[in-house]
Amino acid sequence: MSDDLILWDIEDGVGIATFNRPERHNAQNQAFERRYMEILAEADQNPDVRVVLVTGAGRAFCVGGDFDTLDEIAAAGGLFDEQLPRVLTRFNASVRKPVIAAVNGAAAGSGMVYALSADVRFASTQAKFATGFARLGLAAERGVSWYLTQIVGLGTALDLLLSGRVVLADEAERLGLVSRVVAPEHLLDTALSWAHEVIGKCSPNAMAVIKAQCYRDTSLHLLQGIAESADITFRLLRGPDLEEGVNAFREKRPAKFAPLDPPSLTAGTPTNPR
Repeated sequence: MSDDLILWDIEDGVGIATFNRPERHNAQNQAFERRYMEILAEADQNPDVRVVLVTGAGRAFCVGGDFDTLDEIAAAGGLFDEQLPRVLTRFNASVRKPVIAAVNGAAAGSGMVYALSADVRFASTQAKFATGFARLGLAAERGVSWYLTQIVGLGTALDLLLSGRVVLADEAERLGLVSRVVAPEHLLDTALSWAHEVIGKCSPNAMAVIKAQCYRDTSLHLLQGIAESADITFRLLRGPDLEEGVNAFREKRPAKFAPLDPPSLTAGTPTNPR
């Protein structure tokens, strides 16, 4: 498998994954997806990676499935490595560190899912989004119906999924699909600025706990969520990060939080922060 399908660099605590099939508008195939899972697993285990940033090479972010691959699947009567979409549906949420998408161009189909499954999304003014599944006779794949409903609400999710229509960057920001839209030349700097802000000021363990809470709490009753958050809070009150955070605030210095312990991780298996 070629590592060049997705470039992977670590710079100042940020692991940068760049989809690297610009001649195919970063369309994904099965090798591409396996490489992405390898990168996310490495990012979760590597203490030098504090934030993961995902973007695309060239003019597109990821236009979804490679049509050559779709032709092969159709010709084979729908045969496919079913574990890939099953794992990817939940794997970004299982990475304990923040995952940012810097959407530089078209994000369609499964490419839109890659963007939506990131924890924070920034977009270029040249970005555009489309689900596209209904137009190909497919279901809402890879949990996209869950992500869209959580992010923009049921009515807007149905609009985008049933129509498959294209959403340009300004509408994406208005709908809440992305946090911010910036000029193309400022996209990576904007995403990196967010990453360095949390690296410099936030506890890796606290961020991992909060991320897990947010995804888990979507399926809980409010009172259950409050009760569980209290239990988690009491556990963290006994941890070392609180003392360090308070001392850093009082001494007006950057906090020196410990990195996350590397987990015993298998692809697609959720992990629990300490």
